[in-house]
Amino acid sequence: MHYAPQIKIPATYMRGGTSKGVFFKLSDLPAAAQQPGVARDQLLLRVIGSPDPYEKQIDGMGAATSSTSKTVILSKSESAEHDVDYLFGQVSIDKPFVDWSGNCGNLSAAVGPFAIANGLVDSARIPENGVAEIRIWQLNIQKTIVSRVPIVNGEVQETGDFELDGVTFPAAEIPVAFMDPADGEGAIFPTGNLIDQLDVPGVGILEATLINAGIPTVFINAADIGYTGAELQDVINGDNKALAMFETIRAYGAVRMGLISDISEAANRQHTPKVAFVGPSVDYVSSSGKNVQAVDIDLLVRALSMGKLHHAMMGTAAVAIAAAAAIEGTLVNLAAGGGKLNAVTFGHPSGSLRVGAEANLIEGRWQIEQAVMSRSARVLMEGFVRVPGDSF
Repeated sequence: MHYAPQIKIPATYMRGGTSKGVFFKLSDLPAAAQQPGVARDQLLLRVIGSPDPYEKQIDGMGAATSSTSKTVILSKSESAEHDVDYLFGQVSIDKPFVDWSGNCGNLSAAVGPFAIANGLVDSARIPENGVAEIRIWQLNIQKTIVSRVPIVNGEVQETGDFELDGVTFPAAEIPVAFMDPADGEGAIFPTGNLIDQLDVPGVGILEATLINAGIPTVFINAADIGYTGAELQDVINGDNKALAMFETIRAYGAVRMGLISDISEAANRQHTPKVAFVGPSVDYVSSSGKNVQAVDIDLLVRALSMGKLHHAMMGTAAVAIAAAAAIEGTLVNLAAGGGKLNAVTFGHPSGSLRVGAEANLIEGRWQIEQAVMSRSARVLMEGFVRVPGDSF
C-alpha cells in the first residue's frame, strides 16, 4: 500500500502575550491552502494535531489549550495604509474545524516582530535603533492594530525586563493599540443597551453587558452565578456542570447579540462570543502563588475561551474589558467602582493587567477610538512543520 510522504512547510512557532501559535507566510503555504477553504482548514488542523479525541494534540504543534491551539497567516498588506495583513485561525482541539470568526489579541503582539523578521515590512519603515510602528490590518474583524516594536541594530529586540502575568520570563515590551475596536459602524452594544436581561434556562434571568469591542463578549456578575471572581482554573474547569452552564449562557448571549440565529449554532462558533464574569476587587492568590492585593486592582475578571476558564486573559477580551470599563453603567464599569474610567487594572487567574480606553458618546452611540495594552512576544522555534502530503 502506498502512503504519501510528509511535506515540509516553512513556519515559526511564536509566543505572543499569554498565547502560542504557529505562524506562516501566506506565500509559503501549499497552493491549495493559499485560499480560504477546506484545504486550508485541513492543513492547519493537521499542523496543530486536531481533531484529537484524547484532547492532548500529541501528534501536532498544539498543546491542548485554547491559548496554544492557534495559527496565524501573514502577508504584505494589500492596503497602502497598512504594512501587513493578519489572519488568525483558532483551531478546535477535539472537533474538526477552524474558527475564523475573531482575532487573537495576544498573538497580535507577535505579528509585528514576525512581519519585520520575515521581510513583510518595508525596510525604510524600520529604524536602526528605536521603535518600529507596524500598521496591521486584522482580516478576521477588518480592523487596524498598531504595534510598537523595539528595534536594536536593525533587528527586533525580544529580550527585556517587561513582566507579564501569565508568562514566566520577562521580555521586551510591545505596546499594542486596537483602533476603533467595535465591530461595525460603532455598534459597541449590539442590543443598544448597556445592561440586558438574559433569560438562561437552568440559570434564570441574568444581568449581562453584551459588548462587541475587541471580540464579542458576554459579561455577567460573578455573584449572580455563585462566584466571587477570584476563582482559579481548577474550580471552574474541574466542574462539568459549571462549564455546561457557561456554555449555555454563551449560546443565549450569542443569539441576543445577533451572532447566531439559534443556540444550536453555538457549537460551531466556539471562538466567539466569549463569556466572562466580573466582581469587585478582593485579595487572592494567583495560580503562580503570587499575592494579588485588592488595593492594587480595580476589579476581578475571569473569562472562558473555547469552553474552559482561561489561565490569564485573552488579549481581545482585555480590549472588551477596557472598552466596557470606560463606559459608565456597564457591569464592568460598575464592578470597578463606576464613574469615568480611562484605564483599569483587573485581576485574572495569573495576576493582573492594566488596560486603557477612551470612550465618547457621539450622536447617541458609544465609540472607542482605541484600546491599549502592553504585551511581549518571542520566537520559540523556526524552520519547518511537517504534515502528511495527503492530509489536506
